[in-house]
Amino acid sequence: MTRLPLFASGLLLIAGLLPAGATTAQTLPVNVAIAGDTATVAIGAPDAPLVDLTLNFDQASNLSAANLGISAKLLTGSELGALATRLPGPAVHLTQPLPLMITIEPPVAGGLSFKKLVRVELHTHVLPYTAGSTLRVFKAPLGGAFRDITDELSPGSVRARGTTDGFSQFLLVSDLRPSQTVVAGKLALLRTQVDALPPPQAGPLDAYLDTVDAALAADDFTAATVAVDGFRERVSSQAGTGIPQVWSAGDHAGNPAGALLAGAATLRFSIDYQRLYDP
Repeated sequence: MTRLPLFASGLLLIAGLLPAGATTAQTLPVNVAIAGDTATVAIGAPDAPLVDLTLNFDQASNLSAANLGISAKLLTGSELGALATRLPGPAVHLTQPLPLMITIEPPVAGGLSFKKLVRVELHTHVLPYTAGSTLRVFKAPLGGAFRDITDELSPGSVRARGTTDGFSQFLLVSDLRPSQTVVAGKLALLRTQVDALPPPQAGPLDAYLDTVDAALAADDFTAATVAVDGFRERVSSQAGTGIPQVWSAGDHAGNPAGALLAGAATLRFSIDYQRLYDP
């Protein structure tokens, strides 16, 4: 029997899931396995998943398949058009042939909680990996604006990783924006999040961001990443004492330590990307 390459197999599987002329999203099966603080999710046909999703939690409680509340779908037609309004401009678009949206909305009654971060990995053979790839992991609240949370890309065929302080929706996109624009946006978001903290916490963190800003203005990428690392160390040292660090289903107070750590991780990724591919 002739065996198709995994990339071609993925294309055929997508073609089978998307009828000709389809205008509504196609829901995909998800198979969830839990081991300790890790959830692994096969998305698509059990014998040939389109995407393997891995979620590694920091000290999770009540982690189960039911308590994750996970679903996935391939977007088509009008849903693709509606999604464009949630992305940061025409330079960011869904990857083809994998217009996949993953929703993770833990039910309040399940009581899922974790400290600081969840590490998210999307692994697929449908998309090829190339050095300097513009593939990114984007995240949004339900119905809200998507933003980049990527902190690593690696081959195999594509492994896209990011960290998040909470949920709900995730995409794999191609981001063609200039690196300077991306870095500036991530730095501005961190400023906003830091300024929401009490002054004793905000002051030292703002000083690190000032250093990042000055280093980038001088094209000193090494100094910028050193300052980002210092920012992360400061947040980690204050997490759970001066800065709240727990996310729980139904709690809208947020997880500022996790948000700051995730924001710093993706900022560092974009600074490194700018240094290597888009100076």
